[in-house]
Amino acid sequence: MNRRSFLKNIGTGIAACTISPLQKPPIDSYRSIQLGRVTSESLSVYEKPSELSKILFQRFFNDTLNIYDSIISEDGPGYNPIWHQVFGGYVHSAWVQPVRNRLNSIIRSFPSSGSLMELTVPYSQSYRIRNGSKWENSYILYYGSTHWVFDLIENPYGQLFYEIHNALVTTSHYVPAEHLRLVQESEFAPIHPDVPPAAKHIEISIDFQILRAYENGQLIKEFQVSTGLPNSSLDPNVIPTDTPKGPHIIQNKRPSVHMGDGTLRNDAQAYELPGVPWVSYFEPSTGVAIHGTYWHNNFGVTMSHGCVNMESEDAKWIFRWSTPYPDSDSSIQHTTVEVI
Repeated sequence: MNRRSFLKNIGTGIAACTISPLQKPPIDSYRSIQLGRVTSESLSVYEKPSELSKILFQRFFNDTLNIYDSIISEDGPGYNPIWHQVFGGYVHSAWVQPVRNRLNSIIRSFPSSGSLMELTVPYSQSYRIRNGSKWENSYILYYGSTHWVFDLIENPYGQLFYEIHNALVTTSHYVPAEHLRLVQESEFAPIHPDVPPAAKHIEISIDFQILRAYENGQLIKEFQVSTGLPNSSLDPNVIPTDTPKGPHIIQNKRPSVHMGDGTLRNDAQAYELPGVPWVSYFEPSTGVAIHGTYWHNNFGVTMSHGCVNMESEDAKWIFRWSTPYPDSDSSIQHTTVEVI
């Protein structure tokens, strides 16, 4: 039995016994999707919505797919049975990021601290300027990623670009201005600020890949997540990839983080992730956080290097709901997190 079949059968058994209806959005929410970006090096298109059916052809990294319908397949896999109907057949949703393709009005002035903006196209090539005038390809930025914008400039052909930069990469990068939208102040507004901070608690289940949010001991939200891959190395010098169990607290939060080492790598397997959105750190010594995810849609199975991957809108909810709130008094009690 190969790994994929094993996971499918394991997932199907678990799903039959334990998966809550809150774990996956209603199928109608998937049917509103019209486009999807391939996030793996290659993606098989099947004759039917089943890994048991015939593979017809392949789609490849960053291909944008027209999605005609989304269905729940009886053949699973159990942890994620959603398949998309695309041109020529069906693809499993695990490696298809739901995207839109929206252009935006251009903003011409920015505060000295920058403005947070979000990418609204499937992906966008960014550039850097070398030797004062030469424009070179840099990172590819992806739908839903967030970036701090500081200026608007023209390239040599009169096209308008935003200047972005972050704490990890000292060189400025430039993105077509129409590809980014301004994140509104309302999107930072605290959720349930009337609830005492001590009454808020997060529980993350490794076994079931679920994050639950509680207020006064009552469950108010439940999300499917992807935690860290199991750590099999016995080498003490190897950084563990599993999510650390035990009690933690939300230490600090950032709405945009460049994760990686700052090298210019854009392949599907590279750990170079600019503009990771809505990051809530709960184990700062190792950089482990709850955050949005644009590089897979495979929630319900371990995927990360230790962090808790969530759909970006879900991660934004945690960012806004948990304490301390953005820009609030740092002395406010921190939301507790229990990883079990």
